[in-house]
Amino acid sequence: MTRDSTERTIDGGKTLEGINVLDLSTFVTGGFCSLMLANQGADVVKVERPEAGDDIRHSGPPFIDGASPYFWSVNYDKQSVELNLKSEAGKEAFYDLVSEADVVIQNFRPGTAERLDIDYESLREHRDDLVYCAISAFGQTGPWRERPGYDLLIQGMSGIMSVTGEPDRQPVKVGLPMTDLITGMWAAFGVMNALYRRERTGEGEYIDLGMLDATLPWLTKQAGKVFADESPSRMGTKDPVLAPYQTFETEDGYINIACLNQGLWRDLCTALDREDLLEDDRFETNADRVAHTEELETELEQTLRERTTDEWMTTLVEQAGVPAGPVMDVEDALTNEQTEARETVQYVDHPKYGEIPVIEHPLKFRHAESGFEDAPPELGEDNRDVFRKLGYSEEAIDELESKGVFGEKTKTETEMD
Repeated sequence: MTRDSTERTIDGGKTLEGINVLDLSTFVTGGFCSLMLANQGADVVKVERPEAGDDIRHSGPPFIDGASPYFWSVNYDKQSVELNLKSEAGKEAFYDLVSEADVVIQNFRPGTAERLDIDYESLREHRDDLVYCAISAFGQTGPWRERPGYDLLIQGMSGIMSVTGEPDRQPVKVGLPMTDLITGMWAAFGVMNALYRRERTGEGEYIDLGMLDATLPWLTKQAGKVFADESPSRMGTKDPVLAPYQTFETEDGYINIACLNQGLWRDLCTALDREDLLEDDRFETNADRVAHTEELETELEQTLRERTTDEWMTTLVEQAGVPAGPVMDVEDALTNEQTEARETVQYVDHPKYGEIPVIEHPLKFRHAESGFEDAPPELGEDNRDVFRKLGYSEEAIDELESKGVFGEKTKTETEMD
């Protein structure tokens, strides 16, 4: 079955309207990928284990009335279907979903999809132009292919932790699941490329994506040092190739200052009333400042500690135009005049929990719509509705329930309400 590229048209709506995605993944890598696709209009059905669901549903604390806000953050605008893929009836039902799907995403350990008969080759028999994205820790090939892997492990093995933290202390991971999110974004990019290619050729695609592979291109500056036969190291907030480009303490908090050229360096010294630093041979060029970063930090922080962060923001940014910004906590990052002006944090209605917050995705198109509309689904909330849309009769759906396709504890529509 091949889709004519003229079949789907876009007229001021969301770019991915009409694209159907089946997401078999758990936790964040595949979930953030399908979240990005949902934000652009794709219909995403989250296929979950009966009664247990995605492990991220249970990740916490904190919980809000038993629900995980972490789960919410990567599952807006999706539907949830419980399917027992270890049963023949569940597998056949899944194949019916695949026959109408454009994209399948999974993050099983290599070999698992084949054992379940839901690998790319098996699913192509039901949709020959399918885009199939297989996410794993180390990819489908290589000596590490069968190893388990999570964000913490990949942060360590990718070199990120070796350059994160203070020089004389132990390696530190980035304080968010960075490699999960990096991988999810690569997955969405890969799916979009495959869909675009399919529009031109009519052919489906298999995407093999490893978390370690996904993370290494982000090393940039640090990889550049290795290519120049140097060894990157932990530098705290300092930068290996720019100075000053780091965090400084003020009277009441911290401020980041980024001077990327000589003009900004002069502007900073003038704004700080420290023109003496312009005459100091240790700080004459950027290379000199990088070589004497410790001394430079001492000199600048001595002055910056004399005033508050807000006062320095007025002096440096508003008056002198120096790139600087406060170190905010997460709450302040989500609720400030800029994010409010950009309408970054929105709210959607959840049938069980009322109005819940959502961090909107950043793409703002002039000629297309984007954005979240619906709350994240309860487990199995859409069991019946998804199969109704597929053309199943009520009797046929009842039969799926009786066979345990949705799990032993079936959910009637009355219970879901």
